Amino acid sequence: MVGNQLNIVLIHCHDVGTFLSCYGMRSVASPHIHRLAEESVVFDRAFSTAPLCTPARSSLFTGLSPHVNGLMGLAHAGWRYRAGVQTLPELLEREGYHTTLVGLQHEHPDPTVLGFGEVRGIGFLPRALPVADEAERWLRDRPERRRPYFLTVGMWEAHRPWRREDYPPVDPGGIEVPDFLPDNEHTREDLSGFFGAIRQLDEAVGRVVHAVDRFGDPENTFIVFTTDHGSAFPRAKGTLYDPGVQVPLIVRPPKGWSGSPGRRSRLVSHLDLVPTFMELAGGEPSDRWEGRSLVDDLRGADGDDGRAVFFQKTFHDTYDPMRAVRTSRYKLIRNFTEGPRLVLSKDIEESPTRRGMGDAHLAPRPPVEVYDLQDDPAEQRDVAALPEFADLVAELSGRLDQWMARTGDPLLSGTVPPPPRPSRLQDAYSNLGDVLRQDA
Repeated sequence: MVGNQLNIVLIHCHDVGTFLSCYGMRSVASPHIHRLAEESVVFDRAFSTAPLCTPARSSLFTGLSPHVNGLMGLAHAGWRYRAGVQTLPELLEREGYHTTLVGLQHEHPDPTVLGFGEVRGIGFLPRALPVADEAERWLRDRPERRRPYFLTVGMWEAHRPWRREDYPPVDPGGIEVPDFLPDNEHTREDLSGFFGAIRQLDEAVGRVVHAVDRFGDPENTFIVFTTDHGSAFPRAKGTLYDPGVQVPLIVRPPKGWSGSPGRRSRLVSHLDLVPTFMELAGGEPSDRWEGRSLVDDLRGADGDDGRAVFFQKTFHDTYDPMRAVRTSRYKLIRNFTEGPRLVLSKDIEESPTRRGMGDAHLAPRPPVEVYDLQDDPAEQRDVAALPEFADLVAELSGRLDQWMARTGDPLLSGTVPPPPRPSRLQDAYSNLGDVLRQDA
């Protein structure tokens, strides 16, 4: 190892939200993740910056909001990092780490451009169990043993679809249906497939953790588990309600790390992981990162520190710009275009849950929504128009305006245009004739 630098294993998955037994969903069979949580620091109020795959992961790997780093929509739709953005593997390589990607990423069509020293690609849709097998092989046979390592393990699950032949469903009768979804046969059918996919994800996470303990120097290794954003259900993925942006964040410190396992209640963000990992690596802090290091939290610091976190959506299937600010008790969502209350992505629109939910979500959305998360944790009662909340609305609006101005949000200047259409010419070589003329 280089000095006292510690290894880092980051396991991330797709569209899971907090549907895990260690986050209170007792009917979700996830014993391996539950066991990891019992050995870890568990952040009960952790959030992504966006409810969509590429934008959310862009913040996880840069410490910057999507509109700052450039990935305001999906990578396969043409969105790219801005020039000068530094990714986490690039930063850690400079600190002497050997960095490796195994499995899923969603920041660029070509994973080799993201700054990893090594990419172990295993296909376009990297399923959890083959990814776990590849991660185990890498940990067993890993090169550069004199250098600390950063291993990113990305898993496809639990993205839709949940085909029965891929994920045996669980018994719909024993399922807990969260408050933000209608409890009927359609939702239960949908959740039974989702929970089956989580069961397979959980097995894969258990294999990776076991491989770290067997081959990966657990005395000097952090294990971090999270997902990109909320689950693929109405009022979750694609929205700025808590089910769309709340994520699990489970951090198991090395065996000799000071501090003990436990739960933390502070608001934290995926933006915090880059500064945290860089502090663990001995790197210098940077004013460019929007988050803060969680090292003190991992050692035991907790309690409400007055922090606000910010969320955004710009592009997914369609242009749907919205921004939000959340404090420990309140949330304000600003909708920048007219439209229905919920815009459902294609996979959710075609889901069994959609068949059983009616059309109330097609009612016009208000320009501003405000929720008291203490009295209304399911965000069902919008209080923005109530006179007694006028001062609160003004305060939260001011905080949101200040953040947008400070970070240069392009929405302040009007409609955000889509990126150039993806083209094979983007990365094309020069014409052969031009090259020959230069060599002549």
